[in-house]
Amino acid sequence: MSSLDVARAELALAVLYLNKAEARDKICRAIQYGSKFLSNGEPGTAQSVDKSTSLARKVFRLFKFINDLHALISPSAPGTPLPLILLGKNKERTELIGRISLFCWLGSSICTTLVEIGEIGRLSASMKKLEKELKNTDKNKNEQYRGKLKKSNERSLALVKAGMDIVVAVGLLQLAPKKVTPRVTGAFGFVSSLISCYQLLPSPPKAKAP
Repeated sequence: MSSLDVARAELALAVLYLNKAEARDKICRAIQYGSKFLSNGEPGTAQSVDKSTSLARKVFRLFKFINDLHALISPSAPGTPLPLILLGKNKERTELIGRISLFCWLGSSICTTLVEIGEIGRLSASMKKLEKELKNTDKNKNEQYRGKLKKSNERSLALVKAGMDIVVAVGLLQLAPKKVTPRVTGAFGFVSSLISCYQLLPSPPKAKAP
């Protein structure tokens, strides 16, 4: 591919990404929590930006419940233990019924954390078993092992994000105001938003064989 073709492909991915309402929402969320970090709860320009972006995000979240409903009724991956399925569905139902409630968000983030810990444990055990089978070969060249490793990395990132969201929810609810200050809330929310933006990035197109 020529440099012009590469630039066109990257621009097309950027357009595809920015056309997603959820992606724009996460970008606004990053700006919102970045402003909260800078303001530290004090009146001023940063706090005004925090409040403005919070209001702007309401537009992007219109009909977001449809995504949650789709996830709620979608079949689970084969082999997933029933407790993890129930925790995951409980998280989605909680978000669907009470998205505007910070307590519901806190509960769903805790459910997500438990689900990801369970799934990472399952993947880890599966990978160790596969490593024994591939003992005399290069495991990194095995497609099945690479797939499991990719899923494990994705789950680990989701676990980090869920943990950060718990801190943000605690901060917004002021459950521990002395420890989780507006600046701490803003910092965790900003990083969590960047992770969300990364998770929404479209996969780059595969290079065509010459």
